[in-house]
Amino acid sequence: MEVRFAIEVEIDSSTRVRVECLTPRIARIRVTCDGKLPEGTGLNRYGFIAPPTVPEFAVTSAADGLATEAMTVRCSPDRLALTVADASGQVLLEQVAVDFLRGGSVVRFQAADGEDWVGFGDQTRDRLFHRGHVADCHVRNVKSYIPVPFFMSTRGVGVLVNTTHRIVFDMCAEDPNHFEWRDGRGTVDYYVFVAPTFPELLELYTSLTGRPKLPPEWSFGLWYICRTQANDREAVDDAVNFRREGIPCDVIGLEPGWMERNYDATTAKTWSAQRFPIPSYAQKGPHNFFNAIQRMGYHMELWLCCDYDLSYEAERQIGATLGPERAEENSGFFQHDAELDTHFSHPKYLDTITKRDQAWFQHLKPFVDQCADFFKQDGAYQVLDHPDRRWGNGMADEEMHNLYPLLYARQMLEGFEAHTGRRGLTFTPCGWAGFQAWAGTWTGDTGGGEKTLGAMLNTALAGHSWATNDMEVTSHEAIHFGYLLPWAQINSWNYFRMPWMQGEELLEAHRFYSRMRARLIPYIYSHAWLATQTGRPLIAPLVLDYQNDPNVRGILNQFLLGRDLMVCAFGNRFYFPAGSWKDAWTGEVIEGGRWVEITWSKPHGGGLFLREGGVVTIGPMMQYRGERPMDEIELHVFPTTTPSSFTFYEDDGTSLAYRDGNCATTEIEAVRAGDEVQVLVKETVGSFVGQCQERQWSLAIVIDHEPQAVQIDGKPLGEDSWSYDLRRGELLVLPMPGPFQLDVTL
Repeated sequence: MEVRFAIEVEIDSSTRVRVECLTPRIARIRVTCDGKLPEGTGLNRYGFIAPPTVPEFAVTSAADGLATEAMTVRCSPDRLALTVADASGQVLLEQVAVDFLRGGSVVRFQAADGEDWVGFGDQTRDRLFHRGHVADCHVRNVKSYIPVPFFMSTRGVGVLVNTTHRIVFDMCAEDPNHFEWRDGRGTVDYYVFVAPTFPELLELYTSLTGRPKLPPEWSFGLWYICRTQANDREAVDDAVNFRREGIPCDVIGLEPGWMERNYDATTAKTWSAQRFPIPSYAQKGPHNFFNAIQRMGYHMELWLCCDYDLSYEAERQIGATLGPERAEENSGFFQHDAELDTHFSHPKYLDTITKRDQAWFQHLKPFVDQCADFFKQDGAYQVLDHPDRRWGNGMADEEMHNLYPLLYARQMLEGFEAHTGRRGLTFTPCGWAGFQAWAGTWTGDTGGGEKTLGAMLNTALAGHSWATNDMEVTSHEAIHFGYLLPWAQINSWNYFRMPWMQGEELLEAHRFYSRMRARLIPYIYSHAWLATQTGRPLIAPLVLDYQNDPNVRGILNQFLLGRDLMVCAFGNRFYFPAGSWKDAWTGEVIEGGRWVEITWSKPHGGGLFLREGGVVTIGPMMQYRGERPMDEIELHVFPTTTPSSFTFYEDDGTSLAYRDGNCATTEIEAVRAGDEVQVLVKETVGSFVGQCQERQWSLAIVIDHEPQAVQIDGKPLGEDSWSYDLRRGELLVLPMPGPFQLDVTL
């Protein structure tokens, strides 16, 4: 057996195919028709695609392809046909033709009977499976904020096309037996992933394009964005009112009105002298409006627009002075009118703001030093084509347009962290392949309704975790939905969306959901950390865990938050996958594998269910993160015959020290065997500055009747320390210190 990682197959004098094995399950395939293999794209050049480091593995080479322990890639010696098979020899991907014409490329594949595909990001919001669909991937305002040239097949294979040009995927829409893509880049360059399930394919994809970076813990609390007409007094009043109304909130943000000049994309932006006067002799306080807001426990966000040429800084970061020369214009397939944002009446021409020797983040440092914990990176200008622009790295806009949001997100995150030494976060509506590693997003100017969930579920199937929308505050259903997303934000924009201005009934719903969310953050944060380790998205469509259940394929109004909570939004009839599900509101247990009509009473606005085998950690009530120690944790456990576990994750919540191992984990295990239930809270492993040293754990354990006996570490637990809630079907155990083993005899 010969260990090799690449092979080239010559089809004719000018046509070659190169296959590289990056890991046993990831291969890169490139095709040339002019004797010159395509180089990498901006995704490779700037590190948005970076092959993972893996131990040496065996690759068997032959004249027509390569094989690893998990996959085989074979090329036809007489035509541009190619197959990818798994270890058993089952063919997963069949390339049948390649055409180069008009400066573009077409790659065509055989579709198997019953085969279907998920992925492509936010380019449609009304479906998750795409057979019969055309996915037009190009960053555009409202239409397609985050298109991703990546898809996963039900056959057990995923494909990422290595391009930043506009690319159109026809998934058996024109021809029911074939699918293809038309890439404006004009080359054939793609990565193939082989694994039997969608979660495993996502783990491979994010190992190549990057795992998300853990944002600050406070980012999982509620955000409130003031009206764009707000002044310093209104911003302070909004902050005070959240505290007075008992609505936990961690972020106060300002829309474009904070700037002297509206939508100021220059590096000379300043505070509005009329709305936000800041004395020249006290730029940082301590008596300015933002100091007052911060003393109430808030973090602050400032709205931002950007039309800066970020490619100069990108080149500096890789040690280059100028990017690749591109003397010829790339006409490609796609000549089209420039995209227009409804805020503007014309395309953007000419670069009058870039300081070529200065990074964009440089001029934002004074605002960070004053108050800004992050910036809302509006779609303004990123979503627009720049038809006459030649970017500083030598790229034409056809190549740079879809790459730009990645550079923007990464430079903002890295700039903030380098300047402050604190954990940063980015907040943008735009992205492309690899965005999940650098960006948190909202769904742009699409509101807060059901369509935004379709966008988020499609980006989740490209590995994205930190997602939210502009919560609609005037209906119980939208409030339920908005508070149970990975991030939760209320954006007043031009309106009066303050919870206390919606009437008493809706105000009570905001109080209920904001408090529940504040207590759920230990659970959400633990699963956020898991996303950084495995690439599993924090918000997951049901198909991610129930891939073989055909009933979940069309579901766009249900999702898993973390692993163990199912959120049902918008409607009354929902599907419950196999297993048992406990209603968080009523305590009722619903047997799965069927559709069920459910109801709820106010202040609830939808369904929330604990999955069988689930473990949910609920923390103490806080108006903002850090208000009090995390010294009480309530465990909600639904034991089943299959042992289940949960990793409760902690760190200091704000610094970068967790990346060096300054964090702690506590393993929690649960199982039911006949008439015996066991819950194990293990010893906490690891440490960090500010760690809670004395913690009490209480339990709510789902069981179907009152137990005969309860033991803690082999000793009977006094009856004054536990009780049984007959209505909810839960054993309630009063707080006790860990670690411990709890045994229940039914």
